[in-house]
This record gives sequence, structure tokens and C-alpha cells, in this order.
Amino acid sequence: MTAPSYPAEASGTAGYGQLAESSPDALLVLAEDGSIRMVNPAAERLFGYARGELVGSDHRRLLAEGFRNGFQRMFFNLRRDAGADAGATVPVDAYGLRRDGTEFPAEVAYSLLKTGPDTDTASMVVAVRDTSHRPETDDSLREAMSLLTATLESTADGILVVSSEGQIAGVNNQFLTMWGIPRELLATRDDDAVLAFVLDQLQDPAQFVGRVESLYADPAAESHDVLNFRDGRTFERYSRPQKVADQVVGRVWSFRDVTAAKVAQDRIAHALADLADQSAQLKALAFTDSLTGLSNRQLFNNYLETALAGPCGTAVDVLLLDLDDFKEVNDILGHHAGDQMLIEVGRRLRTCVRPNDVVARLGGDEFVVLLVGSLDPEAVAARIVDSLRVPVWIDGTMLRPSLSLGLASISEDAVDASELLRRADVAMYAAKAAGKNRYKRFRPEMMQALLDRNDLEAGLRLAVDNGQIAVHYQPIISAALGKVAKVEALARWERDGVLVAPKQFIPAAERSGLIVEIGTEVLLRACTELKPWLDEDASRSLAVNVSGVQLQHGDFAELVLAVTESCGVNPRQLVLEVTESVFFEDDAHVIRQLVTLRLAGVRVALDDFGTGFSSLGRLQDLPVDTLKIDQSFVAMIRTGTERLPILNAMIGMAHGLGLTVTAEGVETAAQAEYLMNLDCDCLQGFLFSGPRPETGLGPGLDRAARAIAALRGERVPGNR
Repeated sequence: MTAPSYPAEASGTAGYGQLAESSPDALLVLAEDGSIRMVNPAAERLFGYARGELVGSDHRRLLAEGFRNGFQRMFFNLRRDAGADAGATVPVDAYGLRRDGTEFPAEVAYSLLKTGPDTDTASMVVAVRDTSHRPETDDSLREAMSLLTATLESTADGILVVSSEGQIAGVNNQFLTMWGIPRELLATRDDDAVLAFVLDQLQDPAQFVGRVESLYADPAAESHDVLNFRDGRTFERYSRPQKVADQVVGRVWSFRDVTAAKVAQDRIAHALADLADQSAQLKALAFTDSLTGLSNRQLFNNYLETALAGPCGTAVDVLLLDLDDFKEVNDILGHHAGDQMLIEVGRRLRTCVRPNDVVARLGGDEFVVLLVGSLDPEAVAARIVDSLRVPVWIDGTMLRPSLSLGLASISEDAVDASELLRRADVAMYAAKAAGKNRYKRFRPEMMQALLDRNDLEAGLRLAVDNGQIAVHYQPIISAALGKVAKVEALARWERDGVLVAPKQFIPAAERSGLIVEIGTEVLLRACTELKPWLDEDASRSLAVNVSGVQLQHGDFAELVLAVTESCGVNPRQLVLEVTESVFFEDDAHVIRQLVTLRLAGVRVALDDFGTGFSSLGRLQDLPVDTLKIDQSFVAMIRTGTERLPILNAMIGMAHGLGLTVTAEGVETAAQAEYLMNLDCDCLQGFLFSGPRPETGLGPGLDRAARAIAALRGERVPGNR
């Protein structure tokens, strides 16, 4: 075997080379990368390799599994301690691996070898001594060491071992991989450089350092925290003391990459937050009116139930309201304008109550307010009514909304939620009946009035279905001709043997829509029953009352003309009496209906003139032929000597517009003479005859003829 040559810097003299050649221990010189630079004959004999086979190869081929990864740590420690002249390390036990695959116990010592005084390049001298001749040691020690090394290298955690002096004692490969630390940097034994490399990757380096310092101030403490990286990664950091025989000799740090778990956790948290938002939105949709943003019916009912279940004696008030004639806003300006008005009404309602009071939209134009513990609910109701008297501007159009409001309060009879709302509803309709644009507090008699009204409408429906609506006739006298010129047909309802006043059942018929059926029946029966009387004289005519509800039907004009044709009555002998209210809104549809009928020869009379808001000057714009003075003006005539310029003005103005005039409610001769002296065209009232059924029409006509003859100083046997 050829003797090796040793660098002069390493041997100093040739004698050192001979010493290595003759050493009984296997000697190896390893470079920083772990490759073998030199071996002595003892190493060739121990491992079974020729020198040429070993030089340049990886030293780990000579170590058994479980002992191959200590070189970097040992080299690092030797370089770090070189300045302290620490010399060779304490021998350690290991297992070598021969060329034939057999393993043997060995004792290994390490020493740093400088290749020159002015260079940082170094090698490591390793001395290996076979200890097979020593007494057998516990095989479990080798197994434990092998298992420990394998575990440290196979774990997914990065492991860092630091001495109690704060110096790096060892790492596993996973630690270097996780932190991206170059092995060359670790081999420099510059702990500060390694720490700077670590800190540069963290979002909060100060927090990292602070935790390390606090742990070294308390060596026995354990720690667990989270490190956030600038590149978005997340590590969990565990730390616990390293003990030998209950003495702390260092600290073990374990790092686990939880980035994927953190991303998944964040996604789950985000998904849960989205679900919570969606749930909140769904809840808001379920309990909020989408148009106004107010509470809806369901949420209001919940609040009301809670309020009623509160402490005894707590005031609970419900204010139910809806907008008067709101349908006309939608019909005239469109639903967008209607929506804008509802939004504005909701806003104004909120300004009229306290922040904790509940304002809800129940649907359509119906709103409700819940007051709990209010000292003066009527003041709130008045404030709400006043708030809507301020005009609303929508798309350049000024609207004047009004509302009807009903107020109901919890009382000693301890009403439940539905009953309290019912009472507020009854009071609201009482406010409408009283003229709208106001509020009414519930009173028990209102409930009875509602029951009576419902009973009246139910009975009326039954009467219409059973054909129990009768027609009575009242003569109308021509003052100029001195005879009966017209007969007015009037609907009558006899219920349980008693006539129901028209002022009671006609409004009920209009509210329920039954007036359409009633009006059609009266027209048909009157044309049928009076046709013989009408045929006797073409100047005679039949007057029939028409409701505004009937005029709203698109085919009303066609219906009237169809009835006259089927009965054989000349349309020129028909007079339709309408009230001023049908002209209040300048409804073009109503005007067209009346114009169509007038073109066919039907005449139109304006009934109860003077009780509404029409003026004499406006009459010239209306499609009417006759003016009927309301009986309240006729009643002002008592002796016939009164000066009543208003009657004179009415009759004179009507004649000036080409209209004829009929006075209603004539009951005395003085009234008749007064009106005749004013050139009133026609007279109607109990002086001549009251309304009679068809069977009593003949006697009624005879009485009327005698009455007018007496006024004219004439004697006539009758006038039918």
C-alpha cells in the first residue's frame, strides 16, 4: 500500500505523516462538503476499502443507518468553537459499515484541521476506533439512537435544538427546507446571520424575538404560537426545554407549516361569514318591507305580542292608518309615483314618533304604529295627521296626501293583539266615515256601528239576490203646464216589514258595489212598468237616479240604451239624475258616458244641487240639462213672504245657461207659489204626492193633479 502524502500545513513535519500511517486508529480527513480527502492504512483495513475507492467519495458510506447525518452539526460546532481552542471533541459512539455490509460498534472523535493560517477553508480529521473487543453494550441503545435519528428526519416538522447558551446545537433537514436556509450558511457557525435570515421572512420579527427572549428568561417554560410570513405562509411554533437528568441543557423548537390548514380555515370562516350575511339579509327580507324599509306585518305582530306580554300597566297603543283615495294616485300618475308617495309617508311617520316606537307597513297603503309607554298617544295621532297635510312633490307634480287613522289602546278588558288591531281598524273606518283626513279613538259604540253596517250589507245582498228591492214612483209637476210631466223612480227596501231609509242602504250598496245591480234592476222595472204611461204622451218622461259607482263601469251607457230599446222606451223620455260628487274629480270617463247618452237623447239632471262644491259658473262646463234644487233651500220658504235671493240667483243663472229647474221637497202651497213666482219649471214633493209603489201610482197621479189645479185655481177630475 502506497504511503499517503499530507499537506505541509496540516502535518508540520514529515514525522506527522508517518505517525498517521502507523496509527492503529482509522483516520480520515473530510472536506466541508463531507467528501473524503485522505485515509490511512488503518482505515483501509477497518472498512475493507482500498484508498483509491474512498478518496473523493461521501463519508456516509462508512456509517450505519441512523448515524449518517451528524457530520454537518459536528463540523458546525467545531468551527464555532475554533476560536476558543477547544481542540478535539469528546468521542461519541456510533456504528460503522464495512464494505461487506457488516456493521461494527465504534468510537468516533473529531478535530478541525486548518489548511492555512490566512484562510477560512478547513477540513475535519475523524478518528474511528473499533470497539467490538469491548463488552457488549445494550443493543437497545443503538436501536434507540437509530429510531431517534430516523424520527427526526422523517417528521414533517422542522426541528431546531439550541443550547442553554443560545447557540445552535442541531437541526433536521426539514427545518432547513422549511426556512430555506442554505447549508453553507449554517456551516458558517454564524448564529446571528442565521437568525437574520429567519427574521427577514416574518411579518412581525419583533414578536418572534420577544417570544424567544421571554422563554430564555424562564428556561422551564413551554410555548405555542403562530408565525405569519411575508409571503403568506403560516407556521405554528412549539418550544419546550431540553432536559438531561432533570437539568435544562437547552431548548427544542418545533416548526409546523399550517399554511394549507390556515387557508382552509380562512375559507371556512369566510364562507361562514357569507352565510351569516345571507342569513341576516334573508331575515331582513322576512321582516322588512322592501319598498319603505319599515317593519313588515310579521315583525309588527311580533313586537305587538311582546308588548302585550310586558309588565302589567304598561300603556300599549296601536295607530292604524291608510291613505285616503290612494288608488287615484296609481291610476293617474302610475305605480312609480304611488311607490314614491308610500316611501315619503313612511319617512314622515318615522319623524312623528320616538326612535324605539315601531312603524310598519302592513301592505298597500296601510301603515301601523305601535307605541309602548306613551303618555299621550292622541298627540302622536294628531302629529301624524298634520304631517301629511304638507304637499308631496313627485316627478314635478304636487300631491296633497291625507289619511284616516284609528287609535286603539289596551284597556282593562285585556284585549289580545288581533282584537287590538281590529279595534284600531274600526276606529280608522269611523274616521273615514267622518270625512277622512283625521283620526278617531276607538269607542265601544263604533264596534256596534260596524256590526250594524255589516248586518245591513249582508241583508241587502240577500234582498238583491231574492229580488226584494222594490221601485216606488213620485210625480214631478210642470208648473207651466199644470200637470204631471215626469215620474221619478226610487229604490225601496222593505226589511222585516219595515222600509229601510234610502240614506241608510244606498251608501251601503255603493260601498259593496251592489248599487250596480240595484240601479240596473230599478231602470229595467221602471221602463217596463211606466211604458204605458209614457206612451200616452211623448212629453212625459221617467227620471232614474244613477250612482257614481255605476258611471265608473265602462259599458254603462251601452247598458242604459240596451234597456230602453228592449222595453220600447224612447231614450228622449229618460232622465238620469246624478249628484255633484260624480264631477268632483273631472273624470273624463264619466263625462264621456254622459255625453254618449245625451247624444242618444237621454237628458241629465244634477240632483241635490247646492249641497256639494259645484258653483253656478261651473255648470256651463257640465253635460247636464236640468238643475234640481235641494230641499234644504226649499225649506227656507215658510210663509212665502221671505226674501231669498239665493233661490232667485240659482233659478235665474240656470235659465241663463239654458237649463230647466226642478225644486225638491215642496210640502206647502206657500213654497209652491213662491217657486212658481220665480219661474221654477218643475215642482216635486209631498204637497203633490209621496213615493208610491206601481199599484198606487194612479191615485198618486190623481192627487198631484188636484194639488196643482188647486194652486192654479182650477178644478180637474184627474191627470194620469
